[in-house]
Amino acid sequence: MTAQAGMPPIGDRLRQARLDRGMTVRGLARLVDTSASLISQIETGKSNPSVSTLYAITAALGISVEDIFSDGGPRVPASPALDVAWPAPGSVTVAPPSPVDAPATSAAAQGLRMLAQKRRVGPVVTAEERESLQLDSGVTWELLGQLPDTHVDFLRITYAPGGSSSGIGVLMRHSGTEWGHVLTGQLTLTLGFDTYVLNPGDSVSFDCSTPHSYANHGVEPAIGVWFVAERFS
Repeated sequence: MTAQAGMPPIGDRLRQARLDRGMTVRGLARLVDTSASLISQIETGKSNPSVSTLYAITAALGISVEDIFSDGGPRVPASPALDVAWPAPGSVTVAPPSPVDAPATSAAAQGLRMLAQKRRVGPVVTAEERESLQLDSGVTWELLGQLPDTHVDFLRITYAPGGSSSGIGVLMRHSGTEWGHVLTGQLTLTLGFDTYVLNPGDSVSFDCSTPHSYANHGVEPAIGVWFVAERFS
């Protein structure tokens, strides 16, 4: 699958994961703190999720971002933590949703997830072979590699001019740790109460439970290589 020729069916995979858990569209929307209409549009391919919304949905469903790329179906961590979008300092505060336990899945669905754990991408992935996800707000993720039974997202991330990981004044958080290195362009990172401007050659690392967001305020695409190591209890 090439980055230009096609992308994994994000909506189909998210919908199947939701159905596996016996969850309704409205139930998922409540967990993610968004509208049922948006969830429906994402599942039917009429809309792409933002970075923060995708993290929130995958966390609510108990799956990994890497599962959205993989062909064998999502896997279930031992104890998923709910990702939520947080307002930036000084903005209107909206109470985050409370996590709930997802219903048990069928034996068949669990079997598919066990197969998914064995998927390998590589050892060499050429530029033409990269699988990609086109997200909302001008963000593209490209999968650079994947090893079986690991919980690391290895991504080439592009933020188009004006692109952002979430809505204006909204920060996100999720489980795990994050490392990033900017190759070209300029990326603005809001991390907690601090703001950093990342230029080519700059790197960043932090605990993803700290509210954060990315935005490209420049005139050229911001491209970097990112690792997100998920943490499951």
